Amino acid sequence: MAKNYYDILGVDKNASADEIKSAYRRLAKKYHPDVYATASDKEKAEAEAKFKEIQYAYDVLSDPQKKAAFDQYGSEDGPTMGGGAGFNPFGGGASGFGGFGDIFSDIFNTFTGGSASRSGATSARGGEDIEVELTLDFKEACFGAKKEVTYTRIEKCPTCGGTGAKDKDSVKVCTKCGGRGRVIVQQRTMLGVMQTERVCDMCGGAGKIIMDPCPECKGKGKVRKKRTVSINIPAGVDNGQMLNVHNEGNAGYNGGPNGNLIVVFRIKPHPLFTRRGNDLMFEMPITVTQAIFGDTVDVPTLDKPARVEIPAGIKNGTVIKVKGKGVKDLRRNTYGDIVITVKVDIPRNVGIRQRKEIKDSLEQLDKSAQYDEVEKFKKKLKSLD
Repeated sequence: MAKNYYDILGVDKNASADEIKSAYRRLAKKYHPDVYATASDKEKAEAEAKFKEIQYAYDVLSDPQKKAAFDQYGSEDGPTMGGGAGFNPFGGGASGFGGFGDIFSDIFNTFTGGSASRSGATSARGGEDIEVELTLDFKEACFGAKKEVTYTRIEKCPTCGGTGAKDKDSVKVCTKCGGRGRVIVQQRTMLGVMQTERVCDMCGGAGKIIMDPCPECKGKGKVRKKRTVSINIPAGVDNGQMLNVHNEGNAGYNGGPNGNLIVVFRIKPHPLFTRRGNDLMFEMPITVTQAIFGDTVDVPTLDKPARVEIPAGIKNGTVIKVKGKGVKDLRRNTYGDIVITVKVDIPRNVGIRQRKEIKDSLEQLDKSAQYDEVEKFKKKLKSLD
């Protein structure tokens, strides 16, 4: 009578893949040959036989095709046909080609030496990048600053050095793959028996088994740690721009490099200035008197005030620029401008006597003054006739 692989692993027939894997690892650890290194020869032999039985049971139940065949026929080889040694060309269902996507994928890997997936779980690869936001004052963004960033990242466990084991004696070479991290698997196909190489399902491609896990990282080899780094923020960074801090991200895998820390800047608004590129914009109200007769005023910049001439007769909406007093360009040693939009503020609550005096004065002015825009508008109106 065929063995019941579910009974061997001590799981129910409806157990999930994770439950099957968990049961296998628990039993493999219990009957691992290294555990019986000091036992009697009889105990060693019994443990070795049990260990192989557990391995084989897991090999069947972790393979979807073998598991399906075992569930249906009580054998991982499926029903026996003539001289076919258990090979069932129609085992995939009515189409006769069930599971061929995986089979042909394995055939491809066999002919190509498995290069499509050889890097697998044992290859070194970089850790993930970490993105954090850093809020800056408006002037800090314009002039640059040195700031500290505190965040949480995944680091190599300081207790076990990233091995995941309590000590070096707790790490054993995987007996299934011999430390290679990969195993050779034979599969029956319509083309015959094909041999493929896969990641070892016992060690997950690591080539080693942790018998006694590190108490700090629980066998993961990595821990989450709070970290603070100091970064130099260049002058001229803008809202939403990013700074890449090399090697400050999550720890890599299998000796791979750390990821990077990506700092995204969020700039607080300024009470006066609005930034557009490297220029600083703001609106400046002036009086009617200033608009008519002109004036010299001090306007704010990022450091000390600048003197600006308001020409006589300036119009509402006129733009005045203060050259080179804006934000430094990130890539060049140049600066933007301060761009001022003039807004003529018409007074309210003028007294009756003042109103009459102003009106009389302006009427006298209208008789002698030249209004270019008014004259242009009158000409346009005449052209409509």
